[in-house]
Amino acid sequence: MSDSSPLPPVRLPSEAELARDALATPLLSRAARLARWAGPDTRVGAGGELVDEQLPAAAEELGLTGEDAAALASEAWRVAVDTGLVEVVDPGEGEEGTVAAGEELALLTAGGPQDVLGIWLTAVEAVLADASVPDLDGIVDAMDAGGEIDFSELDWDPEAEAKFLDGVLGNLYLLTASEDGPGDGPVPLPALAASMIVPDGMGEPTNDVLEQVSDAMMRLDDQFRVLEPIGLVEYQPVDEALMTDAEEATAAEGAPVVDDLDVTRYGMVRLTPLGLYGIRARLQESGIEAPAVGEFVDKGADALLDGTAGFPPRAAQAETERWLARREALAAARELLAAARGSDSGAPLRRLRCQQALSLVGPAAEPALREVLDDPELGGLARVWLTERGAGDVPAPSEAMVFWLTIDTLAAQLAAEGNSAELRALVGGLAQQHGGFFAAAWRVEHPATADVLEAMGRIHPDKKVAKEARKAAFKARSQRPE
Repeated sequence: MSDSSPLPPVRLPSEAELARDALATPLLSRAARLARWAGPDTRVGAGGELVDEQLPAAAEELGLTGEDAAALASEAWRVAVDTGLVEVVDPGEGEEGTVAAGEELALLTAGGPQDVLGIWLTAVEAVLADASVPDLDGIVDAMDAGGEIDFSELDWDPEAEAKFLDGVLGNLYLLTASEDGPGDGPVPLPALAASMIVPDGMGEPTNDVLEQVSDAMMRLDDQFRVLEPIGLVEYQPVDEALMTDAEEATAAEGAPVVDDLDVTRYGMVRLTPLGLYGIRARLQESGIEAPAVGEFVDKGADALLDGTAGFPPRAAQAETERWLARREALAAARELLAAARGSDSGAPLRRLRCQQALSLVGPAAEPALREVLDDPELGGLARVWLTERGAGDVPAPSEAMVFWLTIDTLAAQLAAEGNSAELRALVGGLAQQHGGFFAAAWRVEHPATADVLEAMGRIHPDKKVAKEARKAAFKARSQRPE
């Protein structure tokens, strides 16, 4: 994920809903239960971990059975310590310590949603750190005589591993938030791994690259299993049958027939709404702008139009609908129109967003549109709005107003989408329908006239028409005052 590219806005549930989800996650709920279970007789080691003799009782408290019970109880206890749900009384050197309830424990029941989410985010950081660590057996083997880890022997770079996982979660966030992505649907693990490994523009991946993707998938399979209990992701693990030798699987008595082309067998992962909130919080903490739908509901129309300028269409509409829902229609229309005025470079896109917002407002807004019919910047869009709704007595626009609105609309489309297919079709249609378009367009007194004509010269597929557009752009620049 590129830090320089603006991230699409995400749609999140309310903080109250997210807090309820956080409290229900297996890992945090277990940590809370152990924090309430612990008392003066609970014994911990020098690092705050439960001593081995305490683990069976902790597992029983959590209702855990089986060979993983002690490990799961130990993991939940570490989260309780890391989040401050329990406070470890420092033991003396070589001695066992005791614990007391931490200040954060009361916040899980008496605090607000932000308190709960803050504790959950702390737990996420602890779990992410655990997910970046290889298996413990490998670490033990890599320790030297002094107890220090020889990272070259382990073939593990902690910083690089954490950065890789951050990049994967960032890509997953981007795929989830993008309007042309899977949205709430799961992402195949091979595609997610490839997004980190395969270079942009590579056609057929080489065997070396494919091997790297396969290795990354196996690492991610382990990591997503660790991240799922804290509620960051929902994960369908890699089918273990894929790890089995194909001939052995085929020869095994009663072995099921499996489809190697079924992508779901290679792992499927999705960010939960809580995970989307958590990754967004981490992105913001690192200085990356990560907008969310609903941020402008309590702000003015100027903030709404500027803030949604870079939003994709569905997100912009969702934000605008929330903003309008809190306002009386006529007053909202007047505020939007006032905010749409301007001759700065962002004004055309503001007017486009204003026009889109007004399309969501009912007949009650009509007086506001009639009030700006004579406005040189708003009169055109006002006429469009009124005509589309079948209003009577709408004065015909002057030729100057038509050309000004055309340039303004093209400038807004350029700012919103660049050289999109929609814009190319619009440009082609303009030149075809209006034979003398360029002869008149270069005279339009709009700050973006020259830039729009220049863009039309780049976009139009007909070389003759493109040349006319470039000539018109030169004339427009020549008449612009210095």
